Amino acid sequence: MRYDYLIVGSGLFGSTCANLLNKQGKKVLVIERRNHIGGNIYTENIEGINVHKYGAHIFHTDYKDVWDYVNSFVEFNRYTNSPIARINDEIYNMPFNMNTFSKLWSDVITPDDALRHINEEKKEIVGEPKNLEEQAISLVGRTIYEKLVKGYTEKQWNRKCTELPSFIIKRLPVRLTYDNNYFNDKYQGIPIGGYTKLIEEMLKGIEVKLNTNYFDNKDYYNSIADKIIYTGAIDEYFDYRLGKLEYRSLKFDTKVLDCSNFQGNAVVNYTGKEVDYTRVIEHKHFEFDSSSPKTVVTYEYPSDYEEGMEKYYVINDDKNNDLASKYRELAKEEENVIFGGRLAEYKYYDMDDVIKSAFDVISNIK
Repeated sequence: MRYDYLIVGSGLFGSTCANLLNKQGKKVLVIERRNHIGGNIYTENIEGINVHKYGAHIFHTDYKDVWDYVNSFVEFNRYTNSPIARINDEIYNMPFNMNTFSKLWSDVITPDDALRHINEEKKEIVGEPKNLEEQAISLVGRTIYEKLVKGYTEKQWNRKCTELPSFIIKRLPVRLTYDNNYFNDKYQGIPIGGYTKLIEEMLKGIEVKLNTNYFDNKDYYNSIADKIIYTGAIDEYFDYRLGKLEYRSLKFDTKVLDCSNFQGNAVVNYTGKEVDYTRVIEHKHFEFDSSSPKTVVTYEYPSDYEEGMEKYYVINDDKNNDLASKYRELAKEEENVIFGGRLAEYKYYDMDDVIKSAFDVISNIK
C-alpha cells in the first residue's frame, strides 16, 4: 500500500494534520507507538468517569478558528479552570487574585490594599534578580512566594529556587479582581465525553495502526509514503547523534475512591513541602459529573526523566536550547520529512497552539 503521508504519532498535532490532509483527499496512514490514540490528551473511562490519564488538560484559546475547528467534532462544556492551592491546612484561590490577597492579609479589601502589601515586599530585592527566588519575590513579594510559589516550584524541578535560573519565572500573574478564572482566553471548556472522543472524530476514516514503533522499521515506513510528518522526539529521530535532550517527567497514582466527592474541585495544587505530590486531580469535576457514586483521583508527582518514561516538560536552559537548535538544523536537511509538535520541536505548547501550528504546516505544504 502506498500513502501520500505517513504521520508518526496520533497526538493532537498528528491528528490535526491527518484530519486536514484527509479532507484534501490525501491517503494518510497514522502509526502510534502506544496502545491508544490521542497522545497525552488521551482520556480513559473508569467507573463511568473520563480520566485524564496523562495529567489535567483544559482547552482554552483566543483563536476563533481553532475553537470552531474542535467544536466541529464534539461539543465542549463550559468548564472554567479555577484551581485552588493548599499548603498544610490552608486553602487559597489561584491564580493570585483579590480572594487570595484578602486571605493572606487581613486588612486587604481593595486592590490598593493588595498593591500596598505587594509593592512593599518587592522592595526586598534590589538590582537584577540572580535566581528564581529573587525573581519571584521581585514580582509578588515574599508572602506569596513562600506560601504559593516556593514549595511547588522546588518539587516541580527537584532543585531549590535559589539554584534555579531567574528566567524560568518571567512573570507571575497578579489579578486585582475577585475572579478565580485561571485563563484569560475567550473560549474555554472540556470535550463532553472526553478528549479521546475528540481524537476519534478527527481520525474518522483514516487508517491508524497502534502499538507500532516507527523506529522498529524506519526504512520500511519511509518507503511507503511520499512524505512523513514526524511528531516524536527530535533527538530520537537522529539516533541521539548530537546527544540527548533533557526532560522533566511525571508519575501518577490514580485511585478509585468509594465517595462521590473527594475534594470539591477538579484541581488542587499542593504548594507546601509537607507532601511530595504537586497536585491532586479529581476527574469527575471536569465534566460536572454527579451521577457516579464513586470518584477517581490522581496524585501527580514530578520526576526526573528516566528511559522509558513519558517526556512532559522540556528543560529550558542554555545547554538544551543550544542542542535543540542543532537538531533543528539537521531537521531542515531531511527531505520530505516535516517535524511538528511538542517533542519534535522541543518546545512547550498549549493545545490551541498545537492545532494552530498544524494549520500553518498543512497550509504551507506544496
